Amino acid sequence: MRILVTGGAGYIGSHCVRQLIQDGQDVVVIDNLSRGHREAVHQDAPFYQLDLADTLRMTAIMREHEVEAVMHFAALSYVCESVRHPRRYLKTNTAGTIHLLEAMECAGVKRLVFSSTCSTYGIPDRLPLDEHSPQRPCNPYGQSKLAVEQLLRDLVKADASFGCIALRYFNVAGCSADGVLGEDHDPQLRIIPILLLTAMGLRESFTINGNDFPTPDGTCIRDYIHVDDICSAHRLAITGVQSGVSRFFNVGLGHGYSVSEVIGSVRRVTRKAIPVRIGPRREGDPAELFANSDRIRSELGWTPRLTKLDEIVETAWRWFKSHPEGYRSRHLSHETAISHSRSSYPLDEIHARQPLAVR
Repeated sequence: MRILVTGGAGYIGSHCVRQLIQDGQDVVVIDNLSRGHREAVHQDAPFYQLDLADTLRMTAIMREHEVEAVMHFAALSYVCESVRHPRRYLKTNTAGTIHLLEAMECAGVKRLVFSSTCSTYGIPDRLPLDEHSPQRPCNPYGQSKLAVEQLLRDLVKADASFGCIALRYFNVAGCSADGVLGEDHDPQLRIIPILLLTAMGLRESFTINGNDFPTPDGTCIRDYIHVDDICSAHRLAITGVQSGVSRFFNVGLGHGYSVSEVIGSVRRVTRKAIPVRIGPRREGDPAELFANSDRIRSELGWTPRLTKLDEIVETAWRWFKSHPEGYRSRHLSHETAISHSRSSYPLDEIHARQPLAVR
């Protein structure tokens, strides 16, 4: 299959591109590199640096490569940032997807796998969250993704030849098992990378945002799913898209780990002492959040391979040890060493220069 991957230089997108190529698929990558990394793009995938707003060029690329399906990862994904800059998230995530869908229509591409999020659910009434749980996002990030989900439902009703699957991620974690691809965000806001950087002495300490939640150890509980298992869900989804049908799936392990449990795992894996401080709760943080992923297991045959927290952390530790500065590190794998593209501009200036970012 000939597949266009948007955001293919980002964390999840680059892992998925690699797996697709290993499967023998023909892959084309689009990314504006505002938060992705050129080094992460597989050497066998044609790469185009552009924004999704460039509808004419995207259409031309799809036609030139005779694209049959699209995997759409390109998005902004920081919840706290979305609260500060809601218009930016609507423009990038929602309007950007509309531009992509317009290009797909012009090029005659009728199959889409959309990267959505559990943030569309908001604060849960009950757990685990399943696909029938109420969707009441409590931040602009979740709202921007839910708006796309609603649009996709309407498109399928309007065009019986169009089909899509949206995957609602829970907490994506880990890196490729061989250490070739990893997680390189700036700023780094995810718990496992922050803990690993602290273990390496690159951060002074780790702050727990509240230890008085109604959980066994008082810290928040989240569902952590390995990035390669997220990618396997996409590979199954792209072949499972049906004309005239929109389907929505949770992708998670089905149980959670607390912040304290994650800290313990990182300490075991790294064998390092990690200084910890207790800070105030973050506004809107639910005590627990984890998935019921029975539907994707039964309908697409998806099964996560890495289900133990220590296994997930070990893959991330392998990457961070060999890439202490991310893709800027000197000892890059021969498969990914192409060129250095990480910007030195502050975060807000990056956004001002390039409005579309990637996961």
